[in-house]
Amino acid sequence: MQLEIEIKAEDGRHVVIPRGEVDLVTQAQLKEAINELVVAGKVDIIVDLDETTFLDSTGLGALIGARRKTHAFMGSFAIVCTQERMLKLFRITSLDKVFAIRDSRAEALARPERAEQVQDGQPA
Repeated sequence: MQLEIEIKAEDGRHVVIPRGEVDLVTQAQLKEAINELVVAGKVDIIVDLDETTFLDSTGLGALIGARRKTHAFMGSFAIVCTQERMLKLFRITSLDKVFAIRDSRAEALARPERAEQVQDGQPA
């Protein structure tokens, strides 16, 4: 499966929208897209997974790395996800305690998780 990634600027943040499967073959595309934003100084990022059809452990790894990068530059990182099967993956791996997972893009824009709000690796 091919992965398409759209990036939109919204309210001072950048929304990354992966469409398709994020897996061993395609996760590098997601990493690269987010890395390009960070290198350009755009460190307030929301990843909207609502059009992502599959996410495996390498995709989760790409998201973990992206969160670390944005926080290293005192940025914000949030995930929008409403798909129950993906939310279950975050719960099973306990990553729901690591990521700021929001129900909508509007909520993610209104409530960004900033690096300074994170203590001991947990969202405040």
